[in-house]
Amino acid sequence: MSKYVFVTGGVVSSLGKGIASSSLGFLLKSRGLHVTLQKCDPYLNVDPGTMSPYQHGEVYVTDDGAETDLDLGHYERFIDQSLARLNNITAGQIYDSIIRRERAGEYLGRTVQVIPHVTDEIKRRIREVGDQDGVDVAIVEIGGTVGDIESLPFLEAIRQIRLELPREDTHVILLTYIPYIRAAREMKTKPTQHSVREMREIGLQPDILLCRTEWPLSSSIREKLALFSNVHPSCVIEAPDVESIYEVPIKLHEGQLDRRVLEFLRLEAPDPDLSEWTTMLDSMKHAERQCTVAVVGKYTHLRDAYKSIIEAITHGGTANQAKVRIRWVDSEELEAKGADALLDGVHGVLVPGGFGDRGIEGKVEAIRWAREAMVPFFGICLGMQCATIEFARNVCGLENANSSEFDPSTPHPVIDLLPEQRQQDRLGGTMRLGAYSCLLEPGSRARQAYGAAEVFERHRHRYEFNNTYRESFKKSGMRISGVHQPRDLVEVLELPDHPWFVAVQYHPELRSRPARPHPLFRAFIEAALSRQGSHENPAVSAGRS
Repeated sequence: MSKYVFVTGGVVSSLGKGIASSSLGFLLKSRGLHVTLQKCDPYLNVDPGTMSPYQHGEVYVTDDGAETDLDLGHYERFIDQSLARLNNITAGQIYDSIIRRERAGEYLGRTVQVIPHVTDEIKRRIREVGDQDGVDVAIVEIGGTVGDIESLPFLEAIRQIRLELPREDTHVILLTYIPYIRAAREMKTKPTQHSVREMREIGLQPDILLCRTEWPLSSSIREKLALFSNVHPSCVIEAPDVESIYEVPIKLHEGQLDRRVLEFLRLEAPDPDLSEWTTMLDSMKHAERQCTVAVVGKYTHLRDAYKSIIEAITHGGTANQAKVRIRWVDSEELEAKGADALLDGVHGVLVPGGFGDRGIEGKVEAIRWAREAMVPFFGICLGMQCATIEFARNVCGLENANSSEFDPSTPHPVIDLLPEQRQQDRLGGTMRLGAYSCLLEPGSRARQAYGAAEVFERHRHRYEFNNTYRESFKKSGMRISGVHQPRDLVEVLELPDHPWFVAVQYHPELRSRPARPHPLFRAFIEAALSRQGSHENPAVSAGRS
């Protein structure tokens, strides 16, 4: 039978429950246990698929096509395994399921209530993820902050699970915040005491306090927290601010978090082997080579909108023993100021995914600049579609070419809706979602990077390359190097005469891992480093020409 670790949050939001949960999962997996993770989001949206990035950050897509919370990206990156639809549940899904059953008459005329019907459905879905074959520990993160009205049904469900299962099968961690008041030169425990009190009022007692802090916890602070929170001092564990999220597992292991959890759950497991992780961290911190990559997008002031992109770039740099500086370029600002003003000096240009026509012309201009200046370019999803538009206009001579998403009356819809998408009248969950196969042409840059003839990558889009223009593109020098063969859909575009120009319809960033960087990000950063080397050494550049 699986054991359950419930991770809750107190005091304030954005403390990093996802990183803490992922780090614990990594540590337990490193000890040889089979671990899975689940995120419980209390909002009433069925999923984040229709939510603005300004509200929620990026939407993370799983292999089975679920649009999920971005914390699932952290889970997958840390434990290095693919998760699925059942690993993210929302209050919207819970209520939708219950209402549909009520309308079908399945409750036999009974009054449908939060307790037991809502909590029973929450418990069923939590138990479903834990009941998977071979799972030793299921780590369940509860979104929001203790005291939020939206989270109450989830916390009540946890209380009931703890009553139903043996004591040693469940464990509760409260991630809290210990503020430092500079004027008083003191750390304050009162906010954490209030959070614990709120948990206890609903029948939950945390077993461990995981304390986010900018300053080390003194022994007196630990003892005070333990006394007023009814936990042992050894279970007050420091979670200090660190330079990289990948340092968090090491710090939590030093604080003996994984050991304490195993003791509570009465599990025996060998000490973790963290050597590969620490080697990777050392490479991240002490890499001597550097390059600068411009990310040209429309949400550049909101980093969570590009969370997986940022991490995949970091992984690609680590694979090349290099640090990558990201220059954030707002595509609307680029429209106004021009590519030369904002892209000068970069060694690579990446245009990520997105929706809507705002800033599109800036992205197209950035791609033109990268193509003509022979600067390595990587286009992802919308970035691939913008590369298609740029090439159609400026190389193929297709005047006013565009995507029908941005200009329904364009004479050359080089990007267009698939026929089945024209019939959709709902936004949520109706895009091309999840993992699809892609066959790569021999000799292509993509094939060289992957080292494989067929790959499976995750998608999230409605619009596709219009096959009507394939021959025109080929004649003008664009190589179609990747195709989803069952439906003959273009997946990868390349320019053979360019140092590195690759655009993909899918989202490779979703499969990148710290210890297994995505092949395309590895190759892109390698090309950017080559550009950086030749740019700083004119003799090298002249020799190559």
